[in-house]
Amino acid sequence: MASLNILGGGAAQGLVASLAPKFKHLTGFDIAGEFGAVGAMAEKLRNGKPADLVILTAPIVAKIADENWADPATIADVGLVETAMAVRADDAKVSVADGAGLRAALLAADAIFVPDTTNSTAGIHVAKVLQKLGVADEVAARLKIYPNGATAMRHLADSDALRPIGCTQATEIISTPGVKLSGSLPSGYELATMYTSAVTTRAASAKQAQVLIGLLTAADQRELRLRAGFL
Repeated sequence: MASLNILGGGAAQGLVASLAPKFKHLTGFDIAGEFGAVGAMAEKLRNGKPADLVILTAPIVAKIADENWADPATIADVGLVETAMAVRADDAKVSVADGAGLRAALLAADAIFVPDTTNSTAGIHVAKVLQKLGVADEVAARLKIYPNGATAMRHLADSDALRPIGCTQATEIISTPGVKLSGSLPSGYELATMYTSAVTTRAASAKQAQVLIGLLTAADQRELRLRAGFL
C-alpha cells in the first residue's frame, strides 16, 4: 500500500489524522511518517530520513528551505497553535488568568508534564516561563519531560500524582484521551506558533504531498482546524 511520509511537529498530528480518510479517498495513499519535537524532526530530515512533506514551525521550514531540504514554492501556513495548560480529564481546571495564577498553579502541582525542553516548541517555551516566574529551581524535581507533547500528555492522563498538570501545544492536549484543555497561558507568558507545511526536495510523492497541503489549508476545512486546536 502506498503511503505519504511526513515529518511533522506533534501539534499537527491530530489534524493530519482527521484528514487521513479524505486524503486516502482522493489519492489512494495512506499517511505514514513521524511526529515529534520540531527540532528533532528537522534533524531527521537533514540526516536523510525519507519524507515527502514536512509540517513544522514557520522559522524551521524557512530554514530547511534555505538549506534546500524543502521546496520554497510549496510553503503554506496551516495555522497558529497556542501553548496551553492541561489537566487530567476528571480533575478541576487550574486558574492561570495572570502570572500570579500561573506561578501558583505550577508551585501547587506535584508533577508537571512537558515536552522536550531543548527541541520542542512548547518545551523550550515552558523552560523560559519557569525562569521568568522565578520557579525553575523550585519545580525542577517535579518536571516530567518526554520527547514530545503527545507522549507527555499520555503520561499525564495515566499519572497517579495528586495534583499533576501539563503544558504543551493545545492541539496535543485536545487530541489526547484522558486529558483536557485547562486554559491558555496568560498575557506576558503566552505563545502562539505558526505551523507551516512544505514538500521536501527529495519527495517521492510530491503530487500527493501537494494534495495534503491543500486539505490542511483549505477554507472549507477551517472548522476542522479549529476543533483540532488551530487558531
